[in-house]
Amino acid sequence: MLWSISPFGEAKVGIPFGMYTGANIYLVFLACFLANVLVFPLMFFFLDNINKYLLRLRFYKKAALYVAKKAKIGSGEKIKKYGFWGLIFFVMLPIPGTGVYAGSIASYIFKFERRKAFIANTIGIFISSVIVWITTLITMGIIE
Repeated sequence: MLWSISPFGEAKVGIPFGMYTGANIYLVFLACFLANVLVFPLMFFFLDNINKYLLRLRFYKKAALYVAKKAKIGSGEKIKKYGFWGLIFFVMLPIPGTGVYAGSIASYIFKFERRKAFIANTIGIFISSVIVWITTLITMGIIE
């Protein structure tokens, strides 16, 4: 679960780690998925309440602008063009630089309606988790 809530892997790392440690494969999926979903409200709490104070610090502001710029460049055109569906697709890609952290930042930058952004991020997380879970099952030889 900790890997799934971490920005250093999300469920993309949490699911394989949990399964390789021998935990119940269904419990691993559920726990990692739910932990990854929890990131969205935590990110918006941070962006709404804490971010504005930290932006006063020069080093933080520089880093925050860098991350915002990367999120805008990496996802901007697709999310602007396809909206809700573009956000789902962006979050569901199980590759580095995508996921709920980047999806939350993109939702914030592009001023998505909170409820729609949460639903899009949750659907994207679910699809990504299923892809990673099935891929891990196949590589472990559980599914042939």
